[in-house]
Amino acid sequence: MPSIRSYRELRVYQSSFECAMRIFEISRSFPPEEKYSLVDQMRRSSRAVCANIAEAWRKRRYPAHFVSKLSDAESESDETRVWLEFSLRCRYISDETFADLDGRYDLILGQLTKMHSEPEKWTVKQNK
Repeated sequence: MPSIRSYRELRVYQSSFECAMRIFEISRSFPPEEKYSLVDQMRRSSRAVCANIAEAWRKRRYPAHFVSKLSDAESESDETRVWLEFSLRCRYISDETFADLDGRYDLILGQLTKMHSEPEKWTVKQNK
């Protein structure tokens, strides 16, 4: 594995950041009555995926904390998928947009699960 110096270099972070920005853009066209419910929730959860990945990266010295933050990122990813499904069913987004973002979050979840299942490949070794 190449030496990664920042969470920004992680593909999973880059993918989740791109998705969060895409959600920001598409949610701008949602009806005003959704501003404080669906829009806020979807934006918050999509951004939380990125934030939790960054936090996990800083906590690599502590395997249990690292895994915990990755688990939080997984939860936020699935929460975002629920909000996307509501957006689809309310006809705020197209089938194509839903399929694209849902597929991207499926890949993100796969990457997070792999990191979660192999924390020793990512955590910092402590000198004793």
